[in-house]
Amino acid sequence: MAEHPHAQLIRKGYEAFSRGDMDTLRSMMTGDATHHVPGSHPLSGDFKGIDAVLGYYGQLYEATGGTFKVELRNILVDGRGHAVSIHRFTAQRGDKRIDETGGIVFRIVGDKISDLDECVEDIDKDNEFWS
Repeated sequence: MAEHPHAQLIRKGYEAFSRGDMDTLRSMMTGDATHHVPGSHPLSGDFKGIDAVLGYYGQLYEATGGTFKVELRNILVDGRGHAVSIHRFTAQRGDKRIDETGGIVFRIVGDKISDLDECVEDIDKDNEFWS
């Protein structure tokens, strides 16, 4: 059975993110896309607009000296414009290291991602790592 188009879109996005391919990510999102990052650390908040979203991704790499890695584990779809990804992410910042499970709830309009709501397994651990 073929993978649902929304799952294919999310998988393609994870692959582009892992390669640092911002041009592909730009082509996959609406101009007003918003990425919501949980927590109370310097990188948390709402990144509104494609340039802000891609800028946030650059901050992840910069803050971790390029050590930020994500491994897609699963994608769930509802066939109505929502997809949920489950992933593992690792990174290092100085003497801090994180290895955690996270996920993103995606809203898809047409064939583009319009909204990304990020969730993490341990928000306190996440806040401590990024602070």
